[in-house]
Amino acid sequence: MKAVILAGGSGTRMREETEFRPKPMVEIGGRPVLLHIMENLARQGITDFILLVGYKASIIKEYFLHLDAYTHDFTISLGKNENLTIIGETDKDWSVTVLDTGLSAETGRRLASAQKIVGTERFFCTYGDGLASVSIDELLQSHAGAGTVGTMTVTQPSNRFGVVKIADNSKVQEFREKPKMSDFINIGHFVFEPEVFDTLGENESLESGLLRALVARNELNAYKHYGFWEPMDTYREYLLLNSLWESGEKPWVYNGG
Repeated sequence: MKAVILAGGSGTRMREETEFRPKPMVEIGGRPVLLHIMENLARQGITDFILLVGYKASIIKEYFLHLDAYTHDFTISLGKNENLTIIGETDKDWSVTVLDTGLSAETGRRLASAQKIVGTERFFCTYGDGLASVSIDELLQSHAGAGTVGTMTVTQPSNRFGVVKIADNSKVQEFREKPKMSDFINIGHFVFEPEVFDTLGENESLESGLLRALVARNELNAYKHYGFWEPMDTYREYLLLNSLWESGEKPWVYNGG
């Protein structure tokens, strides 16, 4: 199964990091968040990737053209007969297609550009800036059981703030530190049948176009994820994810549990 990753946005809410590089290339532990996402999928058997790039697309193209050199030691012979030798075994038997989908295209148009590569296969799709320990096997089982055109992974995020419970007499009863919200939110990690391309609104975002259209047809299943999820939408979240890495924790890595 192919994985389509939306990696074309400019990340305006974290300009501290995205002024000079696309948000999927912002690093956690010295490695782009996009690479963390791909490695997590590869651990679960998905190694055929389609990257839909836009903002500063050349940086992503350059990175994957030279990924082995970026992630390994190497010897290079310079001159007319330039030759690069990687030191050690390369561990990524991947196929990576990079499609430049334009600077300001809506996500619907970006996804539509992947149809020529996806063809008539079921495919996985997600955003290029969020980390989650989603079980791909369980996601696919949920999708197959629902029999829908699409499945969307949802979770209950933690409130950013602690909550104060107050009694009717205005006395404080308890403090709850960043409790889970009762509502579910979309975190990507979609599974789509190829029929979605017939429904795709190219001038709309996935959220305002495709997903709403599938809901109207009763064709969007929800897979509930109760494990780790964290977006990297703000500089605060960037610092959080890097602090987890530095502490030795990698809660976004799916470990089969």
